[in-house]
Amino acid sequence: MGAQVELAEHAFGVYSAGQRASWTYVAGVRARQGLFLGAFADGRAAGAAMIHDLRQWWVGREVPCAGIASVKVAPELRGRGVGRGLMTAVLATVADRGYPLSALFPATMPIYRSLGWELAGGKYQATIPARSLWTLVAPDQDAGAAAPAGTGGVEVRRAGAEDAARIIAIIGRAHRAARDAGAITWDEGPFRQWLGRADLYSYLVGDEGFAAYRWGGEGSHGRLFVERVHAVTPEALRALWSVIASHSSVTRTVTALTAPDDPFWWLTAERDATISRRSMWMLRVVDGPAAIAARGFPPAVAAAVPLEINDPARPANSGRWQLEVADGKGALTPAASSPARGSSPLTLGARGLGALYAGTPVATLRLAGLAAGGTPEADAALDAAFAARPYMVDDF
Repeated sequence: MGAQVELAEHAFGVYSAGQRASWTYVAGVRARQGLFLGAFADGRAAGAAMIHDLRQWWVGREVPCAGIASVKVAPELRGRGVGRGLMTAVLATVADRGYPLSALFPATMPIYRSLGWELAGGKYQATIPARSLWTLVAPDQDAGAAAPAGTGGVEVRRAGAEDAARIIAIIGRAHRAARDAGAITWDEGPFRQWLGRADLYSYLVGDEGFAAYRWGGEGSHGRLFVERVHAVTPEALRALWSVIASHSSVTRTVTALTAPDDPFWWLTAERDATISRRSMWMLRVVDGPAAIAARGFPPAVAAAVPLEINDPARPANSGRWQLEVADGKGALTPAASSPARGSSPLTLGARGLGALYAGTPVATLRLAGLAAGGTPEADAALDAAFAARPYMVDDF
């Protein structure tokens, strides 16, 4: 891995000792899984990419997802087609491994768009003045009065790497219960390593909640950075945020990775918490029928819509299809016949399909040049079926 570390540092900058050890460990895991791809020129490393084995949650259901990471090309070889050849091989590997979806955080978008990835959701960072956490708003049955932060008798214990499997299960339960879209869960190896970071402080509430944070800055008023808070019960959520809030006397600002509609926003005593940063990620539908079959849909929505998909990089996705949604499930099957005279199915490329899958309204896709045709009735049905507000608290 020495040559790959050197390539990474030439592409992204020098790693700290901790970053180097972390990257080497995860890269080794992916290499043993056959999920680390390299490009070579004259016998030396010219480029590389890593594929993470993830589960992405879409409206209460988990979908296997290939997370593309650490894509790099040697600076002296950029602009010579190495990156495109590498990403073409990555997409083929993802398809061969049976992943219906692939996601990535782009450093630049043109190459990924050219192969069918499109913007789908965000990673949101909130900035919270500590005073907003000194009290958490009480439930309605308590007359809406603010109550001092405290665990309310709920047992909270410290967590560590040995709890990895349990925590992954809790995170999955939380995403399922919230019918989240876009959020991911990791496989155990890399997640266990993350939990073992010396600067990470993590807590469990039985099988009902998990939180993790770390400190940044210097001195007695450093910044508290909340990596994640997941809970499946109101009691667990309040107890975990109360642990975080207990630091409000020694920090001025708390930064948290969260969803735009996370319950946290309804717990703070003041309205001065803000979304201070958004980093967009991209999605690609690799296997259309499998991705639709695995995704969750609103149980109250029923729809039957003809689609025409053009996907040169994944020809198996191309053609005329019938999308059917009912009882919270979906199916994408080859159309039995050509469209009736005068009718026009909604036409999408790979980018439009990925954005639609992530809940982008059809009108937005049409104005952006990512969709054509269709009918107002079909647009409304698709908007209702794919409605989602995708987010992640992870990056890769």
